[in-house]
Amino acid sequence: MTNAPTNANLAEVTTIDTHARWPLLLLLGIALKWLVVSGVLALMAAIQLHSPAFLADCACFTHGRMQALRETAFIYGWAANAGLAIGLWILGRLGGHPLRALNWAVVGTVFWNLGLTAGLVGIATGDMTSFSLLQLPRYVQPLMVFAYAAISISGVLAWSGRKRDGTFAAQWYAVAALFLFPWLLTATQALLLWLPVRGVTQAIGAAWYAQGVLSLWLVPLALAAAYYIAPKVSGRALPSYEAAPLGFWTLIFIGTWTGGRQLAGGPVPAWIATIAVVGAALLVFHYLVVALNLRVAFGAAGTSMRFVRFGLIAYLLGGLLATLTAFRGVAVHTRFTFIDTAMEQLSQYGAVSMLFLGAVYYMVPRLTGRGWASPALTAGHAVMMMIGIVASVVALMVAGWMQSESLLDAKVSFAGIFGQVRVALLVHTAAQFGLLGANLLLLVNFARTVWECGMTPAASPSLFRQPSTLEAPAS
Repeated sequence: MTNAPTNANLAEVTTIDTHARWPLLLLLGIALKWLVVSGVLALMAAIQLHSPAFLADCACFTHGRMQALRETAFIYGWAANAGLAIGLWILGRLGGHPLRALNWAVVGTVFWNLGLTAGLVGIATGDMTSFSLLQLPRYVQPLMVFAYAAISISGVLAWSGRKRDGTFAAQWYAVAALFLFPWLLTATQALLLWLPVRGVTQAIGAAWYAQGVLSLWLVPLALAAAYYIAPKVSGRALPSYEAAPLGFWTLIFIGTWTGGRQLAGGPVPAWIATIAVVGAALLVFHYLVVALNLRVAFGAAGTSMRFVRFGLIAYLLGGLLATLTAFRGVAVHTRFTFIDTAMEQLSQYGAVSMLFLGAVYYMVPRLTGRGWASPALTAGHAVMMMIGIVASVVALMVAGWMQSESLLDAKVSFAGIFGQVRVALLVHTAAQFGLLGANLLLLVNFARTVWECGMTPAASPSLFRQPSTLEAPAS
């Protein structure tokens, strides 16, 4: 960062940041802890793919439970805590005044993560549901709904009490995520757990929820970060911004339609998969709008923008692959292979997580009033994350393609298929090891930065560059 006059510090670190500093840093710190935990679980699950005997004698760590633990820790530990911190911070800044009801946010954070911890213990002991992204035991889920509501109060008050008449795309996405996820979770609990529907309707409800977690919760929070950071760092207005509302509403109304692509060829009405194909095709418009709006990110410098650029590329690429694989002629080659796993890695890790990390790198210096403690750890984390994600996705794609060709050949045994994909799975395991190392670097860097903030909280006048005319009045 370049040196700047003292008043730049006043424009970058506001009372909105200092007032919400510790509740938001608590959310981010817990999120990074879960990111490391999920990385350990992902590494163990990756090893089991090519070495089935690994931990096979321990019932708590069989591959099925390991995958459920990894998925739950990643989605409800890392992504939920980080996404909520980012959403609250953006709504506070764009709302124009300090966040209120932060005590509720702290209480909600504590109970959300206590419930998650209890749920993970339940999964490890076999007390889990059979639905993807909803494996948490039934008894902890109501607690998490109330905890989420407590955290969201600050964001709702920031939205309803905003000082400015106009609103921004970042606010739309953040508010949509805050309101839609509790509805999504409670409706699914009623349909699948408390008053369960019967037959194939369960599969349809589970697919709807799994897609909704991504399309109505995590992706809106990630895009809120991108829409906020890109113009701030680049100093340029977003191009084609008049199309942003259309892109937003397309995602909100059409996003969950594509959940049916996971059911193609299954024992469900054929029109379910057809609706998914139509929805996937319609979502191409949303991806086009996002690409047009956020192309300014590809001409901006800075650590946060490196993550945002990577996340945008992964999001657009993942969206196009999801559209392609929704068609039945393609799905017959990709379903039940590692290609599905690669696409999940691309969307959850490559897109959502990288956009979240870009926001974390932008937020923390403004919350603490100082730069990151170690530029070397920052650079190492960025390089290792990008290499790890690319290696993991490519390896799984290669394994899935070989698997697909062999599964369609009745002469090839399952043992033969395993031998073909073993090398690719070893590369995937190495990539998971690299991602775990990268996230440990980030956790150490974050802890050092927060510690230095607590010891000497005064901000350095030369920490931030002078904001441009575009970004200064919009916080």
